[in-house]
Amino acid sequence: MSKPKIGFIGIGLMGAAMCNRLLDQGYELTIVANRSRERVDALVGRGAGEAKSAREVAEASDVVMLCVDTSVSVESRMYGPEGVIAGLTPGKIVIDFGTSLPASTKTIGAAVAEAGATYLDCPIGRTPSHALEGKLNLMCSGDAAAYARVESVLNDLGENVFHLGALGTGHTIKLINNFFAQAVANGMSEAFAMADKAGVDRQKVYDVMAAGPLHSGMMDFVKAYAIDNDPNKLAFSIRNARKDVGYYTDMAESLGVESIMAAGAKKALDLSIEAGRGDEFVPLQVDFFVDHFKAGDKD
Repeated sequence: MSKPKIGFIGIGLMGAAMCNRLLDQGYELTIVANRSRERVDALVGRGAGEAKSAREVAEASDVVMLCVDTSVSVESRMYGPEGVIAGLTPGKIVIDFGTSLPASTKTIGAAVAEAGATYLDCPIGRTPSHALEGKLNLMCSGDAAAYARVESVLNDLGENVFHLGALGTGHTIKLINNFFAQAVANGMSEAFAMADKAGVDRQKVYDVMAAGPLHSGMMDFVKAYAIDNDPNKLAFSIRNARKDVGYYTDMAESLGVESIMAAGAKKALDLSIEAGRGDEFVPLQVDFFVDHFKAGDKD
C-alpha cells in the first residue's frame, strides 16, 4: 500500500524532528514556513516541498499535521480563506499534535467534518530527540475509522501509540499529564534549591530520593541540569510549560472545579517568566528557585 502524502504545519524543534523522521521513512512531505527559515530550508534540501499557505498544504496532502504552540495558533491556521479547512476535500484527515484546549478541538472537529474530512487530536509525549528516532508517545483520539487509516503513519513516528476515545480525549489526558509533569519538575527544582539553602549536597539529595518511590523520568530530567549541567534532557520552554498549566486550570474551570495542586507550579512559572526566563528550558527552574531564595535573603 502506498504511503499517504503528508502536509506539516509547525516547523519548530519538535515539528522539524518529526518531519525529518517522516522523510527518513519515505513519505512525500509538504511544509509551510512560519518563523524558522533555517529549518524549512534544511527540510526542503532533503526533498520536502514548500507551500505558500496552510490551504496549499491541505490541497497537496492526504494527511495534514499541525504541531504548533497554542489553540489560538491552531485556529489561525485552520480557519480563513488561506487556512487548512479551505483546502480540504472529502476523505482527508487533519491531526493536531499540539497541546490544545479540548473545547477548541471539538469546535474545529465540527468545522472539518463539514468539509467532509476528519479531525484527530494526537498530543505528544517525549522530546525532539525521540521524534528523530520514531519513539514518541502519541495520545490520539477521534473517529476510530480515521485512526485506523493513519495508524501506520503514527507507528512510524511513535513507540507508544494510543487511541483513547472520542475527539478531545487525547488533549484532555495530555493536559492532565503536563500538569503533573510541571508539578513534579517545579517541586524537584525547588528541592535542589532548598538543598543549596540548607548547605546539603544536591547529589546526596538525589541519591536518597531516587532510591525510593519518588524516582521518575521527570526527576532525572531536572537532575541532569541541577547536577550534570545538561539542560537539554527536557527541551521544553518555561513559557510553554506555563501555557499548558494554564490550559489545565482553564479545563478544570470549564468542568466546574478548581485545581488546588496546579497553583504552585503556575505561580513558579509565572514568576520565572516575569524574571525573563520564559524561553529557557524547564530544568533551569532550578536557577529560578535559587535566585528566588537569594532575593528573599535581601528582603
